[in-house]
Amino acid sequence: MQTGVGLSHAKIILIGEHAVVYGQPAIALPIFAVQAKVTVTVDEHLAEPQIQSAYYTGPLSQAFGQMKGIQYLIEQLWQRFNDRQVPFQLTIDSQLPPERGMGSSAATAIAIIRGLADCFNQPIDHQQLLKFATLSENMIHGNPSGIDAATTGATTPLWYVKGQQPQPLPINLNGYLVIADSGQKGQTGTAVQSVQNRLLGNPAQTQPVIDHLGQLTTAVAANIAHNQLSELGQNLTAAQTDLQALGVSNQRLDRLITIANQAGSLGTKLTGGGRGGCIIALADTQSAANYLAQTLTNAGAIQTWIQALPDLQN
Repeated sequence: MQTGVGLSHAKIILIGEHAVVYGQPAIALPIFAVQAKVTVTVDEHLAEPQIQSAYYTGPLSQAFGQMKGIQYLIEQLWQRFNDRQVPFQLTIDSQLPPERGMGSSAATAIAIIRGLADCFNQPIDHQQLLKFATLSENMIHGNPSGIDAATTGATTPLWYVKGQQPQPLPINLNGYLVIADSGQKGQTGTAVQSVQNRLLGNPAQTQPVIDHLGQLTTAVAANIAHNQLSELGQNLTAAQTDLQALGVSNQRLDRLITIANQAGSLGTKLTGGGRGGCIIALADTQSAANYLAQTLTNAGAIQTWIQALPDLQN
């Protein structure tokens, strides 16, 4: 039976969220501990392609809501990869929670592209991969930055500046990153608008915070390249102070961050748009990471993941 498999993974913003909107750099990390998998199996007995996922199961032509972006992507790939238009069963198995700043829709798109290319034995390079992923991302998000697709398809950390191509960053770091889901959907649009309002209403107070986040991001690039784990933690904590000053944290995130710091985190902050979503906490050992993850779960985090940072090295 003709079958293909496509894999991708989550991403998080290590540092630089919100400031990146105003020309400052951001650093994104691939998170291999959280995977998306797509399996494509050709079935000539089907009348049309079928999708099976946690959000929609049924004929491709009847997909609705955010699945319309996925529908459009699959249709374009089907036309490109298979002249005979042979139908197939496409199964999406994703560990990524939606609307948590982990790149769920982009990871799904990347896995779909790789799965269909594998099924129909069609080579696809990295630039083509990102170009196709943009098709569904544009339909779902309107005008995305591209950092989600780039990072969910990447194997190294990425340095990102608005309007420029993401660049791979060297990493030489012994430690662990704990990602904890607050259980609250992120509110990126609202948070971005709030920062814009602050900047327009009080630029003398807000612009220095944005500039400082940019300076911290530059420092973090050096931290991860030179195995400066404690300095990295200090800079992540400083970034959280800035994000709180911008008004994009909230009571639930602040509580989890405080608990992580009390449990021995070397540095803790929100990740992504804020007003919900996930936090990240830094640990120096696997046992410390396990303890942080369990402590955050006990405190109300609905899910946690641990990413070993040496696994991100080339």
